[in-house]
Amino acid sequence: MFQIKPLSLGLALVAAVGLTACNKPAEQPAAGTDAAAAPAGNTQGTLEKIKQSGTIVLAHRDSSIPFSYIADNPNQPVGYAHDLQLKVVEAVKEKLQMPDLKVRYNLVTSQTRIPLVQNGTVDLECGSTTNNEERAQQVDFSVGFFEIGTRLLTATDSGINSFEDLKDQTLVTTAGTTSERYIRQFNDEKKLNINIISAKDHGEAFLMLENGRAKAFMMDDVLLAGEKAKAKDPAKWHIVGEPQSFEIYGCMMRKGDTEFKALVDDTLKGVYSSGEINNIYNKWFTQPIPPKNVNMEFPMSDNLKALLANPTDKPTQAK
Repeated sequence: MFQIKPLSLGLALVAAVGLTACNKPAEQPAAGTDAAAAPAGNTQGTLEKIKQSGTIVLAHRDSSIPFSYIADNPNQPVGYAHDLQLKVVEAVKEKLQMPDLKVRYNLVTSQTRIPLVQNGTVDLECGSTTNNEERAQQVDFSVGFFEIGTRLLTATDSGINSFEDLKDQTLVTTAGTTSERYIRQFNDEKKLNINIISAKDHGEAFLMLENGRAKAFMMDDVLLAGEKAKAKDPAKWHIVGEPQSFEIYGCMMRKGDTEFKALVDDTLKGVYSSGEINNIYNKWFTQPIPPKNVNMEFPMSDNLKALLANPTDKPTQAK
């Protein structure tokens, strides 16, 4: 139901590495290390692991507004994807008959999210992670819960209205994302001489745009809308450029754990079919959200409505 704009280059994944856990730095592989080099996870099923430990470990982001981010409480993530994670937690409690199941959070970034899903340090990651073929070889994805297009955020007076306008300009994107890999390949192929900066997270990327170090910020359109909404002067910024890809977000789990994946998928499908997803969506995309109580004004797209009506866990196809 989604398509990627035809290009001679294919979208691929920047390999993911490392993890920060419970606000304490965890030992991480060097940047650029292939995610497959992460320590292999044990063979214990996720539900059994949760039952034995009495705790479910949820990955979260700090600035993927409005999917998974920190707003007012540094120890409590919030967001659309996080609310869906909590639905899974309730399903796990019921499945294991553990009403007092504890929840522990691990902060992750674009670069650090995959390996410790693989080795079982975190049990579930629902944030802003695209389900694509390369990642699907490393982890399992739930049915999709969002669909995005990759575009540009820039000042209204920047003169940039398309990707071709980036010639000889400085652009920022977030390290470890499909956008980073795409724009580097696009730049090489089109010979636009774009100076590409890779920020550690979306918040840092927008700060570079805001302070003039970059003329545009490339990322998923909804994440750009989130950064725009929290800006000092949202009217100063606008989202431009024809989408270069359409991608579907899903929750990540360890690969091959069919029992846990079935529970996650069934939980999400139940939220969709009951109509509860509409209330969750409106809460985060069409109403004021913390911390600044700004409304993103991002109504549900027809593509997303179709995805929720016919859920799929198929990866985005690069074309």
